[in-house]
Parts: sequence; structure tokens; C-alpha cells
Amino acid sequence: MKKYISLFALAALFLSCNKDLVEKPDNLIDKKVMGDILYDLSILEALKYQDPNSLYKNGINPKTYIYKKYKIDSLQFAKSNAYYAADYREYKKMYDDLNDRLGKENTALELIVKKEEKKEAALKKAKAKKVMDSIKKANKNKNLKIKTKKDSIAQKKRDLKTEK
Repeated sequence: MKKYISLFALAALFLSCNKDLVEKPDNLIDKKVMGDILYDLSILEALKYQDPNSLYKNGINPKTYIYKKYKIDSLQFAKSNAYYAADYREYKKMYDDLNDRLGKENTALELIVKKEEKKEAALKKAKAKKVMDSIKKANKNKNLKIKTKKDSIAQKKRDLKTEK
């Protein structure tokens, strides 16, 4: 009899562990959309810490912006977030995907910045070369004569001396 009771208790334990910790909400946000929301939130938070006044100047509150963009409300987001967070492995996978996406965006932006820096360096070098070429050209053309006006007072003094 003890064997049956312990077997029943063990079966009940396994079946009870299968139950979800958080109930699935009625208006659950799709997993892909939730990933996009987390991506946008991380971008806005990074912007907020990079330049805190930029969002304020443009009148943007990151959370209300997200709610309007995805046509959700704060309760729907909180319940969906809690539901996904209850399954640790899936939630971690969502954040790993988010991290990969941010890494790809960062790599792409770094390439764009490097290209712009190379363009600026090439333009600066071309401009410096153009200035040097014009200086060399002026030095080669020593036939250029610069006319200067003589001092009128000195000229008058010389004229007076020659008259005497």
C-alpha cells in the first residue's frame, strides 16, 4: 500500500510541475512582435543614456512611443512580458536574439562610420595637395612681378632734393 501511495504522490508531483507559472493572457503579444518591442526599447534606452536631452527636446517618452507604435497598452505589455519571462529558456533565447540583432546593427554602423572617416580623410588630403600645388606653381612662376606703390612722402622729399 505504501508503494501505491508513494507512486501516486510521485505522479502527482510530476503532473503538477508541468503547470504554467503564469497564465497565458488573452491578448498575448506575438513572440516576434515582442522581440521587436524589446529591440526598440533597448535602442530608445541607449539613446536616453547617450544624450538624455534628445528625447526630451523631441517630446518622446520611450514607453508611450512603443505603446503607440505597436498599438498596445501597458497592461498588455506587462502581462505578455511576465508570461514570456516565466519560461526562462525561451526568454533568454529572446534576449540572445535581441543581442545578436543589436550586434549586427552595431557592426553595420561601424562600417558606415569607417567609410565616412575614409572619405573625410581623402577630401582633406586632396585639399592639402591642392594648396601645396598652388604654392609650388607660384614658386615656379617667379616671373610674376608684384607692383608696390612707393611712399608718397618719400617721393616728395626726393623731388624737393632734386630741385635744389
